[in-house]
Amino acid sequence: MAELNIEIVSEERSIWSGAASAVSARTVNGEIGILPGHTPMLAVLGDGEVVVRTTDGGTVTAQARGGFFSVDHDRVVIAATSARLGDAAAA
Repeated sequence: MAELNIEIVSEERSIWSGAASAVSARTVNGEIGILPGHTPMLAVLGDGEVVVRTTDGGTVTAQARGGFFSVDHDRVVIAATSARLGDAAAA
């Protein structure tokens, strides 16, 4: 089964990385969802929740503020100005 390799980082540190079946996040142009095989793209990340559906059926959520969202060959990098795992507002 195809999967995504996800990396969520902030200016200060790595937040989370791992294999996923899908990821969604807010960009300045609206919500975007990515599945394996997605066309390469680069977007400006908006403030909001990032939701990762892991390959083991779990969910990882992070709050992100600003930065970039890139997709290339099933690799997704979310490089946020600030981010943290969970529901709390990003620092």
